Amino acid sequence: MAAATSKSRFISGFGFQVLIAMVIGLGLGLLARELGPAKGEAGFVLAETLRQIGSIFVQLLRVLVPPLVFTAIVASIANLAELQNAARLVWRTLFWFAITALIAVLIGIALGLILQPGLHTTVAATQAHAPKTNGSWLDFLTGLVPANVLGLTASTSINDAGAAKTSLSFNVLQILVISLVTGIAALKAGEAGKGFLAFNSSALVVVRKVLSWVIRLTPIGTIGLLGNAVAQYGWTTLGQLGAFTGAIYIGLALVLFVVYPVLLASNGLNPIKFFAGAWPAIQLAFVSRSSVGTLPVTEAVTEQSLGVPRAYSAFAVPLGATTKMDGCAAIYPAISAIFVAQFFGLQLGLTDYFLIVFVSVIGSAATAGLTGATVMLTLTLSTLGLPLEGVGLLLAIDPILDMGRTAVNVAGQALVPTIVAKREGILDLEVYNAGRTPADPTVQAAE
Repeated sequence: MAAATSKSRFISGFGFQVLIAMVIGLGLGLLARELGPAKGEAGFVLAETLRQIGSIFVQLLRVLVPPLVFTAIVASIANLAELQNAARLVWRTLFWFAITALIAVLIGIALGLILQPGLHTTVAATQAHAPKTNGSWLDFLTGLVPANVLGLTASTSINDAGAAKTSLSFNVLQILVISLVTGIAALKAGEAGKGFLAFNSSALVVVRKVLSWVIRLTPIGTIGLLGNAVAQYGWTTLGQLGAFTGAIYIGLALVLFVVYPVLLASNGLNPIKFFAGAWPAIQLAFVSRSSVGTLPVTEAVTEQSLGVPRAYSAFAVPLGATTKMDGCAAIYPAISAIFVAQFFGLQLGLTDYFLIVFVSVIGSAATAGLTGATVMLTLTLSTLGLPLEGVGLLLAIDPILDMGRTAVNVAGQALVPTIVAKREGILDLEVYNAGRTPADPTVQAAE
């Protein structure tokens, strides 16, 4: 009877719904390619429909990130003040961010040297071109200083017809800084700040309720996101860069399914229980290709399925979403830098490999709020003095690689708070050891 109940719960659960949505999205994406990608053909119409569905879903998630990060972190600052050793929690979180990034980048370097992807490619040198956006260490410093109280940035582009289009985006790192300063100021204000903290607490409940409605759309969004990815890119572009793609995914798999389980086990935690709890966030990260977009779900499963206290996770998970990127900032730039050097016939010395490690462990913050792995790669290449044109060789398959990279990023963003909470004795082991994939994270997000 218990087995039947467990099976029924799994089939009706959120994780299973997303899994089915992934299968449907894959099928629709393949169908779109079969029907024809040319404009006006049925395949094009289907692919465009899938793209719009996925784009709207991610947009809905992203629009909730600023209010969620602000209210959650302000509330967490107030709650952290009541926890013992709050400062030690912060430093241990940053320490474990660095440790896991170090392990990931060393794996990336090893795979790059062993598999030599730059020497086993048929991609043409004519495809090499420098990207429009480059990463720099100055981005890190300027990114820390909010440009405005909302953490908004504006960019203007000119299309082929000469028309200008301005778009707004938010810098999560700046919102993080604003939230931390506001939370600390509210505490220092004493009695006068209590009204603001009470309002913020109520606002957080409202934001979580709206978030719960959006998360219910995850299966539909998954169909659109994965279907569009398959329809647009397919798998044919992997042929020329097969060795490089293989090296990246081998590295990601080693981090996700070997390094993370070893770290969990060494801290007395069952790895299977971790993946059971974190899987909805990892799934969504894979199809959405956005750590920030997945942030609401990551925070929900970290608290409600892995047993990390909300007072701590509300701080650690948003921080991880901006700076904790084992896939984008460690595995990918390490293998890519070695690929570019091999492709252009350049030799890397011991100092260069130390620089790769340094950039990967420290430099991920320099890409916070910017466009992910491509910016991180340009930061690495420019630091090493390698041709930025090498980035153009890899852009054709970047969306396919980005799925795996983001899944590893998000897994790490849930892993570190779990390990730190366990080591500090504040992890709810009863919740963690239940090892359940949440039947409905929408309920958890609203609580």
